[in-house]
Amino acid sequence: MVNSYKILGQSCPAGTADTDVYTVPVGKSAVISLISIANLTGAAATYRLAFRKNNASIANEHYHSFAVSVPANTTVEVARGVTLDNNDVVTVRSGTGAAITYQVFGSEITP
Repeated sequence: MVNSYKILGQSCPAGTADTDVYTVPVGKSAVISLISIANLTGAAATYRLAFRKNNASIANEHYHSFAVSVPANTTVEVARGVTLDNNDVVTVRSGTGAAITYQVFGSEITP
């Protein structure tokens, strides 16, 4: 088994639609060690974070965090130790476009 430790995904969505930050590649699994969420603005902003099994359409059961407020110019760290399988997806949504940046750190595992 080979582990590849890296930045799995980064995004600063310009709009307020669902945005896929990371999809586990075919034939691999992944462990997320940390998701960093930074509010780049001078006002509080909200975010949503979902984990979608096998690229399923977004549904209520996928949300890890929903409409969570991040204070102005602040970074929060969430979702440590999340395990994902082939084709699972990390999806985010910002309440205000270009206000929040997301970084997903972890390792991809090749059997």
